[in-house]
Amino acid sequence: MADVKIEHSWKEKLNDEFQKPYFENLISFVKSEYSKHKVFPPGKLIFNAFDRCSFDNVKVVIIGQDPYHGHGQAHGLCFSVNNGIAFPPSLQNIFTEIKSELGIDAPESGNLERWADQGVLLLNATLTVRAHQAASHQNRGWEIFTDAVIKCLSDNKENIVYILWGASAQRKGATIDTSKNLVLKSPHPSPYSADRGFFGNGHFIKTNEYLKSKNLPPIVW
Repeated sequence: MADVKIEHSWKEKLNDEFQKPYFENLISFVKSEYSKHKVFPPGKLIFNAFDRCSFDNVKVVIIGQDPYHGHGQAHGLCFSVNNGIAFPPSLQNIFTEIKSELGIDAPESGNLERWADQGVLLLNATLTVRAHQAASHQNRGWEIFTDAVIKCLSDNKENIVYILWGASAQRKGATIDTSKNLVLKSPHPSPYSADRGFFGNGHFIKTNEYLKSKNLPPIVW
């Protein structure tokens, strides 16, 4: 039986998931990978997105794909990097869009913990990756787990904004109940697709307008 070290409200909601055979197999695989290879993020930060944003506090969900696989970048929040790390291209484009929509200059740090602390769940589809090997931990069970997280939120909460950038995030959002939540979709902020509709998507303004319409505090982006 897996004893997962994760924020208590999530542990309570996801406890059944942690007991399933696929999750036991996933944990065995992940432990083996960390023992034999350089894997990101650091082990204690695998569930950082949940630890920084409790179940009850979730107001916005942004879905990413893989953790960054370069040294010192990933710390368990999608699109976010540690303090002092150069902005990866997708994150640079996110800050460019925020500047365009809201007039807010890019911050000095690409660390998005300040978003998480306001109720933004920064959820990657896959929570670990081998150094310098993109997608190396895909199809090992993480996607089943993070699908269960999204379904748990959709089944048990309402008035959440789900931000789905790119085809893979949009497929992952298939179970979201759109009758009681706001789902925003656009191309991915990657340099390969940002010009095809990420820029100008208005998602940061739309998110805050929706939250205010539900008497919830807007996000300070």
